Amino acid sequence: MSLKKRLITVGVIAAAAALIFGIAKSGKAITEKVEESVFHKGNGKETLYLWYTDEVLTSYLSSAAVTYNETHDVRIVPVLESGLEYLENINQATLGEENIPDLYVLSHDSLEKAYLAGLAHEVEYGNRSSLEETYMETGLQAVTYKDKIIAYPFYFETSSLLYNKTYLEEMAKSQLQAEADVLAAEEAQENAPEVGESEKEAESTPAPEESTPAFDEQQVRERMEELLPATFEDMKSFADSYDAPEQVEAVFKWDVTDVFYNYFFVGDAINMGGEAGWDVSQIDIYNENAIDSMRAYEELNQFFSIDTSEIDYESVIDEFISGKLVFTMATTDVVSRLEQAKEDGLFAYDYGISLTPNIDENRKTRSLSMTQCVVVNGYSAHQAQANDFAQFLTTEYNDILYARTGKVSAAKNVDYGYEALYEFAKEYENSVSMPKMIETSNFWVQLETAFSQVWNGADANQMLKKLSEQIMQQVTGQPYEEEYIEENREEEEVEYLDEDYYTQEALEE
Repeated sequence: MSLKKRLITVGVIAAAAALIFGIAKSGKAITEKVEESVFHKGNGKETLYLWYTDEVLTSYLSSAAVTYNETHDVRIVPVLESGLEYLENINQATLGEENIPDLYVLSHDSLEKAYLAGLAHEVEYGNRSSLEETYMETGLQAVTYKDKIIAYPFYFETSSLLYNKTYLEEMAKSQLQAEADVLAAEEAQENAPEVGESEKEAESTPAPEESTPAFDEQQVRERMEELLPATFEDMKSFADSYDAPEQVEAVFKWDVTDVFYNYFFVGDAINMGGEAGWDVSQIDIYNENAIDSMRAYEELNQFFSIDTSEIDYESVIDEFISGKLVFTMATTDVVSRLEQAKEDGLFAYDYGISLTPNIDENRKTRSLSMTQCVVVNGYSAHQAQANDFAQFLTTEYNDILYARTGKVSAAKNVDYGYEALYEFAKEYENSVSMPKMIETSNFWVQLETAFSQVWNGADANQMLKKLSEQIMQQVTGQPYEEEYIEENREEEEVEYLDEDYYTQEALEE
């Protein structure tokens, strides 16, 4: 799924203002409207409406509502809504007389808009420590705004390194066997009989038995871990030394056109609103670390040549399934896709997920992540009940979330059912959440453009400088100019041969 598709439901910057002012248009206090609403329906139970936009959640949410309704004195009704103008529709429904959305599922990067419009408020969940025991820290940061937790983390998306486990296992075994053969040859050389005794030795030596592997499963696993690239420098070394099977067309290939699969290069170097992504005073895009990291990305094009006009995420995963790739970058959806391909007989390999490699030993990477959350409507007349169901949905009814929806829970201690998903969770814990600042809502589209242009030869320094100036102008409301950063790029010294000297030396010999 491309970033463009993920952002299609995000409104323009003016949307927040429209939401804020829209509440006052009716001329009547919103609290008065809520109090006049009729909620006592269905066996005397109060009815709470849960809005969502992803149809994949329908069966799961319906099941969760039925389970909750059986043991609580409320009736939860899930309502599927269009993702277009979603917050505006929530606002308009809140102004209405009936079926007011009491809680709703929302992408965390839209939380500032919701909060400023009064459609979100601080959650009712004990204290911070109890939340930290329940949800992963990245999820809590994603739902934090101005140091307040204003939603419940539901599920996440991030990208990590996907690899063909079968290929690595074959490579590990090949290396271990080769090393064992060398060792055996050296031992044979040391124990070789003296001249004249060879014929007598040959007569007394029994015929060799059928050979057995010179290594065990534990050694293979340890060698596979060693082969997994910890940095992109390791990835280059792997590509240089790998004796690829005939069907392999590339060692490493990924969708370089989508910032969701590229962001990790600058994830540890760029600051967008602080760890929680809401503070406009903490924006740092143009710095030496970011430039160095972007240049490292640029240099990969010289090593792994990828045509941006002929690549997308779907085609890359298709190639991986066909056994044409050893490594790629993938999102959590790939697990269900590969498992289905196995069942259908289309994927004849084992696979694994590993943390995204660092650039090198000194420069770290951090992937980008998105968190879907459950928000309690600030104007709901049923705050306590809505908060209680939100907690139930995100912490007590999440063990079947992936099986029913393909979504990965942002709560702790969840049985995902697949080893690969635990690795994605580790990546998520190390990731950078997409910020929620309204002023920078177009940053990701601009950054994706910068990545694309750098990959195709544009200067990384100039592109980051331009990007920073655009974003800072939006934040400050005034023209903004960054001071150009002079890079300390040491030119490689080339030692030129003295042709006359070596010509004369050769003649003298």
